[in-house]
Amino acid sequence: MKLSQTLLGIEFENPTVLASGIWGITAASWRRAAKCGVGAVTTKSLWLHEHKGHRNPTIISTEHWTLNAVGVPDAGVEKAREEIGNYNKDKPVPLIANIIAESVENYVKTAESILQLKPDLLEVNISCPNIEDEFGRPFACSVGDASAVTKAVKAVSGKTPVFIKLSPNVDSIAAIALACAKAGADGFTVINTAGPGMAIDLKTRMPILANKVGGISGPAIKPLAVRCIADVYKATDGKLPIIGTGGVMTGEDAIEFLLAGASLIGIGTALADRGETVFRLVCDEMTAWCKEQGVKNLNELTGGMHREIQKKS
Repeated sequence: MKLSQTLLGIEFENPTVLASGIWGITAASWRRAAKCGVGAVTTKSLWLHEHKGHRNPTIISTEHWTLNAVGVPDAGVEKAREEIGNYNKDKPVPLIANIIAESVENYVKTAESILQLKPDLLEVNISCPNIEDEFGRPFACSVGDASAVTKAVKAVSGKTPVFIKLSPNVDSIAAIALACAKAGADGFTVINTAGPGMAIDLKTRMPILANKVGGISGPAIKPLAVRCIADVYKATDGKLPIIGTGGVMTGEDAIEFLLAGASLIGIGTALADRGETVFRLVCDEMTAWCKEQGVKNLNELTGGMHREIQKKS
């Protein structure tokens, strides 16, 4: 059974990807993930300048969901230079650099700075509030804004593939994806956290998170992620690769994402539930399923649901 694949000229030993924001921004944590069997690592979201984030408590988790309002803290590009430069000395698996900004101009500046470090792929998080918009809505919630960020970053990206990380909190993720594709996106990460959601402490009768609300991740959002992946795959005719993320816990969850249209599988919350061996566990479970079903290559599975629908229509 072949788990390895090549996407946009990048070789992945297996389809698992450490999702953004899970193990921070240190070369040591990325190497640790590689030793645990991950196929690629994603940095936490990188800002041009230091960004403080929200005060504690910022995370609450149950067996069904995780609620987080960390506020995307980061030390800025200079710290990223140090850690990515360290990692690149003996890079064990591909590095995906995730960037974030509050304006189109700073997306470009951040991209230019990070691209000098030669990441394998650039992931553009467009789900932060857009201060250029008087209502402060995220770039991901507007066809025009999402397209503008994509076009601007692509103009400076050179040969480095650019993936746009999409939000499920929109009327039509397909419309956003199509606009980004027309603006030059090389692929997508689907999805970012859902919500926002809220949890209340029954004793104090107050919201548990200091920010009151936060993004929802974990197993509870998997069906939403599957639908969003399918919508993006269909909207772009399956021509652009997708990193599917959102609630994957098992190999069978990963297979479901592939059938919906993903090529790679982002894993985050599952690290807390199944431990740091989760990447190997998911790969072993995928291999077992594929052997049972007579599947020899993962490429046979990507978009499989869409092909079955066409057969029956």
